[in-house]
Order: sequence, then structure tokens, then C-alpha cells
Amino acid sequence: MKKYNFVTGIVFTLTGIVFFLAALSTHNELDSLLCGVAGGLLGPGVIILYKYFYAKAHKQDKEFQEKQEWEDIELHDELKEKLRNQSGRYAYILGMVVAAVAYFVFSTLNSLHILETGSAILIFLALFVLFQIIAGVVIFKVLLKKYE
Repeated sequence: MKKYNFVTGIVFTLTGIVFFLAALSTHNELDSLLCGVAGGLLGPGVIILYKYFYAKAHKQDKEFQEKQEWEDIELHDELKEKLRNQSGRYAYILGMVVAAVAYFVFSTLNSLHILETGSAILIFLALFVLFQIIAGVVIFKVLLKKYE
């Protein structure tokens, strides 16, 4: 693995630790948000560092080298790269449609005083992010089946 991965892992991990220490040192409404950001940075940072050191320790292992070559081929495969781009575009368009419909629904509910939108919008946005990720993966798999 490249030194860039090591630096990225260190930056993620240290930034996550800083956010975690900030969450522990303050006692206000932002504690849960700071803990979430800390976990969101610490997790990937530790995984990147683990992969870096694992790759460094198994550099001479033939089986590991074959696995790395296979991952590089899969990552730079032109068809899969094209399909990833296409699925991202479709997920983006689908997301924009969902956002437009949600805007209309929340505006209508707010105008009719049926729903106070503060917490509902936060829940919707969290679900929307999950929807975008899942939609991108599902669309990619459908496109991949179509071309394989």
C-alpha cells in the first residue's frame, strides 16, 4: 500500500480522537454529534491503518500478492468503472426526485400545521443518505448483471 494511505489513516484517526476528546470534555447538546463524528472518523482511520500494516507485513506472501493484483484489476476494470459512474448518476437523479417530492410533502404538512418539521427533516435526511447509498449499490449490481 502507498504511504498516502498511511497518512490518510493517521489523519482520520487523530481527528477522530480530537473529536472524541472534545465530546468528553464538553457537556452540552453537541456531545452526541461529536461522538458520532469521532466514530465516523476513528472507524475508517483504524481500518486504513490496519490494512496498511497488514499489507506491509505480508508483502512477500504470494497469496496476498495475487489478492492485491485481483483487487487492482477489479478496481480499474473499465466496464465496472463505467457502471459505477452510471449507477452514481442514476442514484443522483433518483435522489433529486425524492428530494423534490419530500420538499413538497414537508411544505404541505407544515402549511397545514400537521407536522412540525424540525426532527422529521433530520430523520428524513438520515434515511435519505441511506437510501442514496443503497440505491447506488443496487443500481450498480443491476447494471453489472446486465453486462456480464
